[in-house]
Amino acid sequence: MGAQWKAKHRETAANAKGKIMGKLAKEIQIAAKSGADPDMNPRLRLAIVQAKKASMTRETLERAIKKGAGLDGEAVQYHAVSYEGFAPHQVPLIVECLTDNVNRTVAQIRVLFRKGQLGASGSVTWDFNHVGLIEATPEGDADPEMAAIEAGAQDFEEGEEEGSTLFITDTTDLDAVQKALPEHGFTVTSAKIGYTPKNPVSAASLSAEALAEVEAFLEAIDENDDVQNVYVGLTD
Repeated sequence: MGAQWKAKHRETAANAKGKIMGKLAKEIQIAAKSGADPDMNPRLRLAIVQAKKASMTRETLERAIKKGAGLDGEAVQYHAVSYEGFAPHQVPLIVECLTDNVNRTVAQIRVLFRKGQLGASGSVTWDFNHVGLIEATPEGDADPEMAAIEAGAQDFEEGEEEGSTLFITDTTDLDAVQKALPEHGFTVTSAKIGYTPKNPVSAASLSAEALAEVEAFLEAIDENDDVQNVYVGLTD
């Protein structure tokens, strides 16, 4: 299911767009803490690209930047926290959150993990690679394999968006690779530090009922307002 799991059919939920916008606004605010000028702030620049792709209004976008940069007198106070454990049937996962109330978030996460198993810090991360993740779309017939080699990526795989490629890098090479990819025919749409599973559970090894339980669990996690990223050790 890729390096970062995405809830299936999330577009069909009535409030899906609002949740997506909320998560994008948080990312913009966090990125803007390092500066409100996207030309000087690569993380903010990419967050803006994603927000525009999701049709965020200019007013909402500018408000998020100002709030994050403290330009409206109200500096953002989000905290990054992560949780790890297992979905049903021992599928490992890492959940990254951005929250303005850690106590509220941990209480909600504990409830969500009742059908799985919430682990202690380090109980699951050892089974994941900590890497740079760059999603990019090709221009014309650009070759992802050649682009990965020339730009210095470790590996590549099919991206989340149709026709896109996910380039995987060392964490220290993330910035250099994302800057190099346009020279090799790819437009970067997102770039971040994240995780890929070392020994993912095969979805084919699960019964239809078991897989449905795993997906229902992951969808509930993904729908939480404080959850930004979900990395799952599950493969097709």
